Amino acid sequence: MSTVTSTDPAVNAAQTPSAPVRNGQTAMQTPRIVSSAADIHSILAEFGSQGTKTTAVIILALGGIFMDAYDFSSLAFGITAIQEQFGLSGFMTGLVNASIMVGAVIGALFGGYLVDRFGRYRLFMADMVFFVVAAIGCAVSPNEWVLIAFRFVMGIGVGLDLPVAMAFLAEFSKLKGKGNRSQRVNAWSPAWYFATGMGYVIVLIIFIALPYDQHAILWRIVVGFGAVPALIVLLVRRRYLAESPEWLANQGDLRGAVEVMRSHHNLNVELAPAKERETVNSSAAPVRGGRWAGFAELFSPRYRVRTIVALCVSVFSTFGYNAVAYGTPLIITTLFHQSPLITIIASLVINLGFGTLGGLLGMSIVNRFGTRKITLFGFVIQAVALGTLAIVGIPNGALVLVAVAMLAAFVFAQAGGPGANLMNYATLSYPTRLRGIGIGFNQSVLRAFSIVSLIMFPILAASLGTGVFWIVACAPLAGAIAVGIVAWDPTAKDVEHED
Repeated sequence: MSTVTSTDPAVNAAQTPSAPVRNGQTAMQTPRIVSSAADIHSILAEFGSQGTKTTAVIILALGGIFMDAYDFSSLAFGITAIQEQFGLSGFMTGLVNASIMVGAVIGALFGGYLVDRFGRYRLFMADMVFFVVAAIGCAVSPNEWVLIAFRFVMGIGVGLDLPVAMAFLAEFSKLKGKGNRSQRVNAWSPAWYFATGMGYVIVLIIFIALPYDQHAILWRIVVGFGAVPALIVLLVRRRYLAESPEWLANQGDLRGAVEVMRSHHNLNVELAPAKERETVNSSAAPVRGGRWAGFAELFSPRYRVRTIVALCVSVFSTFGYNAVAYGTPLIITTLFHQSPLITIIASLVINLGFGTLGGLLGMSIVNRFGTRKITLFGFVIQAVALGTLAIVGIPNGALVLVAVAMLAAFVFAQAGGPGANLMNYATLSYPTRLRGIGIGFNQSVLRAFSIVSLIMFPILAASLGTGVFWIVACAPLAGAIAVGIVAWDPTAKDVEHED
């Protein structure tokens, strides 16, 4: 915790230790005087998770993650119907799947820069509009090219949203203790799988409710439903959402940062007199982000190793996720030769049950074991699960349950291990001024590899059958090696004061 640099002894004498939080009131009996951005960072590192409106911001950020996951997975079951309706080849089917990733690459690359340059709040509002327009456009698409175009727009929204949501989760949380940054950033994982599972719940309800001869429009209803949560967020944003005080402090807007800390964190803070602030900050200008040079700084001596290991975790975990979790309906239907109803139910249980539980477990143990160790064990479990699937081959009888259990084990390990912690690596390895660019760059590379895997997996699955799992198993093995070699663990690291 930084101390006040006031020249008035009476002001400094008023700085007493913090009292416990009672009835939602501030944890500080006497006001903390804010003279610099460093004071903002220090206070929030200690009390950043406090306040009901802060909790609301976290929920809204997770709502963005919910929409990201829902939009990514909404076509997973319907892709077979789309293939039949539009007469798509294997390549065109992969292109429909991958178009959202192409948009996400562009959205993440520029979104990371924009969120550091113009702030978290503005970008969050902008990407909600993308979700609404794209979901409706996809639902009414008359052919595959219009569908690809709107999936591309949807991907831009997803690419913009992830840097924003991760920044909110980190910057409205404290450094250590309950509700800390590692836990709240990890919360993106259960939110993601809950959204994916709810997508299958909606599919199941519509599948049962629609007459059989109308099942061809099922995918349109499911995709169009994605506009609903985005509209809800747009309606409630003004009451609860606010700009990140850490970002405001880095822009030199200490007054704005103090106002948010009062209104959202319930913190008893006061802005130091102008003359005192000038004295404190005379030797250093605000450390602003949103510079194109920030991309090069990710590979500077301080951040190079962090950037590389974050990329390894993201790329290798996502390759397996796209093949297994995203491709679960394809695997169960095509490789396991199961019916559509069994495919829906199995996909629902795997994502909503094992995925959400794995994500919640990862949140609960990250403080105890750390990001690196959980990620390493998750990769190992995934490699074993994929190897077992390759050995089982096309399952019959009881082996169907074994194969589905291995898919569930893979998703469970992904949700609690590398899939959750890839965001910890990408978000918490950098200070506020570089956070958006760090996440955006990480996500753009991740999505670029996702494009390859989404296009190639259906082709490889068609030609190799269950032998494709041997190839997919190479990804978690490579991830385990990378994490085992690099010792960096971002859990509870105060990267703000490195500057």
